[in-house]
Amino acid sequence: MELKVRDVARLLNVSEQTVYRWVKSGSLPAKRIHDQYLFNRVELQEWAASQKHPVSLDLFKRNGSTEVIPSLADALERGGIYHGIPGDRRETVLEAVTRLPGIPESVDRALLHQLLVGREALASTALGDGIAIPHPRDPLVVHVTEPYVLLCFLKQPIDFHAMDGLPVRVLFTLLSPSVRQHLQMLGRLSFALHDPALKELLGRAAPKVEVLDRIRVIESTTGTGAIGTAPGNSGRTQ
Repeated sequence: MELKVRDVARLLNVSEQTVYRWVKSGSLPAKRIHDQYLFNRVELQEWAASQKHPVSLDLFKRNGSTEVIPSLADALERGGIYHGIPGDRRETVLEAVTRLPGIPESVDRALLHQLLVGREALASTALGDGIAIPHPRDPLVVHVTEPYVLLCFLKQPIDFHAMDGLPVRVLFTLLSPSVRQHLQMLGRLSFALHDPALKELLGRAAPKVEVLDRIRVIESTTGTGAIGTAPGNSGRTQ
């Protein structure tokens, strides 16, 4: 379902004038049909993650009810945490990621590599602070039955064309069985990456148990409210 300006304003907790301003400046992706701007949910969540902007839990509602959001810690346990991932540029790093044992056997690894490279060609998935979240643009193309997240610490920093200019040292690769669960995982991850303690662990490539323990603590605080922002950082933007 395509979103209208008023929907986006509500989900991002901003005014409609702000949404129009972002669209006209080229900051917020939208398509114009018959003098009306329409927005894609996946693109909106990806934009919010890259801008570190909070997103209402309504983005994940279906038929008027909030579903249980899958656990990021569980998805990370399925995918795994890896250190010393080799590669001297984006393409070779992403190829190394697709060879990891955390990729389900049902996934075509060559296709996954093409999808990840293609997604980066459209727009960088780098969030800044040395972190990127490569994932297929269309999650349905990769056939998995539950969400997978792979955390990869790179052997050397790689240029992902991040807006802050910093090279990437940490990758979170997302594989999801549906668009809705892709949004949910991205939201969970966006929320977690606002946590200073987790950022410190990522900065020093901490062991698996420390990272997972911290993510479980973070997730215990996300019962309600907006996903993609730290607790206490709310309020309508004009």
